[in-house]
Amino acid sequence: MGAATAHDGMLAQARWETFGTSVVLRVQEPGALASARAAAERELETIDRVCSRFRPDSELSQLNARAGRQVRVSSTLMEALALALRAAELTDGDVDPTIGRALELAGYDRDWAQVQRRQAQESPQTRAAQAQASADTHPPMLSPAITVRARSGWRTIELDSRRAIVRVPRGIRLDLGATAKAWAADRAVAAAAAAAECGVLVSIGGDIATCGSAPAGGWLVHVTDDHRSDASAPGQTIAISCGGLATSGTTVRHWRLGGRTMHHIIDPRTGTPARSPWRTVSVAAATCADANIATTAALVRGASASDWLAELGLPARLVDHDGRARHVGKWPARAGARRQGGSA
Repeated sequence: MGAATAHDGMLAQARWETFGTSVVLRVQEPGALASARAAAERELETIDRVCSRFRPDSELSQLNARAGRQVRVSSTLMEALALALRAAELTDGDVDPTIGRALELAGYDRDWAQVQRRQAQESPQTRAAQAQASADTHPPMLSPAITVRARSGWRTIELDSRRAIVRVPRGIRLDLGATAKAWAADRAVAAAAAAAECGVLVSIGGDIATCGSAPAGGWLVHVTDDHRSDASAPGQTIAISCGGLATSGTTVRHWRLGGRTMHHIIDPRTGTPARSPWRTVSVAAATCADANIATTAALVRGASASDWLAELGLPARLVDHDGRARHVGKWPARAGARRQGGSA
């Protein structure tokens, strides 16, 4: 989902997998790495247990299963839901947590590793047959991205924070993917920095949060399409001194369904994968969560995204499908340039 990779060769570092993606932890004090990692892992496990759409035992899954009823929730889930609804309000509904069913209909009905395995197991003959059947049923000039729409609406979610009660209407399934992973990075980096008592960076699938003092010259980040790439990949290396940085895109996390290419950025107005002129959008903000809200909304907004980001004063880099980059606000125009802080 994210597409930024942090790399500072002289810093202590740990890598592991969670949420179906990679985690990178960097600390300024090598002796603090173990305590920082333990704190970050505890925080990430808590959020996965609460917010995962793919764990049947998660609190979010239980809430979705009880749609139509009032449900008492933990303070962690309440905070995650409040953030998701704040994202919807700030983006006029471009980032909507009620798109869970639309994601399932698009084929994102299991965690990313399982989606990839399913694609790998399908034979070329099966994919060709699906594509032909789709073409026969829907002529190319008339066919929508998918033929079934899921009704959504973030305003229909009822939160009572005083009583810790939530009500999700029947027929709606929540997905917190546009906010929870970046929020997890913010929480994990805060926990790790408190444990390590030094500057810390956490990257979850390329969504980056920092806390505490930065190294001399800032935290180096290579912004590219795929967070798994190294610094040799096409992109731009920048430095941030604080805050968060997120990248959202459609070129890495995509799959085939019914002969069509799908991705995980849903346009709530259509209930289908967004058709955007941008293949990746990167944004720096005060927090990783705010940065990721902006990148997701920018992909949905399409051509008007750069003006919208400029109005918000958010530094951004938007890359079109031909690889041309457009810089917004204070985003550095040259490779290797420095960006002071993650907030506008």
